[in-house]
Order: sequence, then C-alpha cells, then structure tokens
Amino acid sequence: MTLTEASLLDAPVSLRPIKVKDAGPWRDARVRNASWLRPWEPTNPETPLYRSSLGPYVAMARTMRREARHGLTLPWVVTYDGNFAGQLTVGSIVWGSARSAQVGYWIDEAFAGRGIIPTALALAIDQCFFGIGLHRVEATIRPENTASRRVVEKLGFREEGLRRRSLHIDGAWHDHICYAMTSEDVPNGLMRRWRSTVMSARLAAG
Repeated sequence: MTLTEASLLDAPVSLRPIKVKDAGPWRDARVRNASWLRPWEPTNPETPLYRSSLGPYVAMARTMRREARHGLTLPWVVTYDGNFAGQLTVGSIVWGSARSAQVGYWIDEAFAGRGIIPTALALAIDQCFFGIGLHRVEATIRPENTASRRVVEKLGFREEGLRRRSLHIDGAWHDHICYAMTSEDVPNGLMRRWRSTVMSARLAAG
C-alpha cells in the first residue's frame, strides 16, 4: 500500500512530507539541538542523530520516502510560519487486522512552548484515522520526559502502562510509558477537539 503524501495545515503550523532537500535544515537542527534531544532519542547507529555531515541525512530522507511508498511510514517535517521546526513520524505501520502504528516527534528548542507539536500531532492522528484508515496509534515516552508526556496527555491519549527497559537511549536501556489512542476515541476528529481545548483555555485566561 502506498501512502498518500499529504501536506496538513493549521496555520501557522504545518506538516509536509519529508524531502531530500530537507537534509540541510534537518542536519542543522539536529546538531544545534544535540543536548536538548539526547536524553530522549533512541540509540540507533543507522539513524543520523547529531552528525555534522550531510550524507546520512540525505540517505535517511530517501529511506523514509521509500518506506512511505511501501505503506510503512508517514514521515513529516514540522514547520512553523514556513520554517523548519522539527519532525513527526508515524512508523511501524501494521495493516491487516491490526491497522496500528507508533508515532514519534521532536521539536527544535527554539520553537518549544508554542503548542506546535500538539497541533502537529492532532493533524497527524486525523490523517492516520480518517485519511489512511488506521485504527490505533501508540506513543512510548520516557517517564522523565514530562514535556513530551504533556503533549499526548493534553490531546487525550490513554496511559496504558509501563514497558520495562524497552528502548536503548543515551547509552542505557530505559523504561517507557505507553500511551495510545484509537479512532473510536475521536469520532469527530482530534484536531476539532484540540481547537476547542485551545479556545477554552484562551477564554479562561481572559
């Protein structure tokens, strides 16, 4: 199954399919944010985390685009006002009777705290459920990563338990909390619910 390379927008936040030409800004952001991201990123020698050379990022972008053509991954660049702000990837997609996936995301520290990732994730979830027909999406997050946990909790993901030493991160095996959402949880769309939440918070703040 080839996944449609959809661009998603809730201005000024947008998601668009990753392109090979994104390798430059992707590399620059990863190198600049090395200390910001290191405690939360899986240790994988095949994934370019903080390398300064451009080649690994070009190769990774091509790999992600190939996986998208085979229905395995939805790799997006997160932008804010047109600027590269981070990445959101729906991966480990399983079809058949499961129709499930896992989501991961990161944001440039310079753009943190603006509600960008919750908006991007809401857009992505709606595309997963109502665009391509997935049923369940999971996010696994280190207990210490309070910022990332707030993202999924604000959007209404369920906490489903602790996975002991499930991922190798920053030189050691670490526990992760599993959060999940199914299409039945958001029959009218997650983006619609998120907009309502944001509006209510603004009204309450005066």
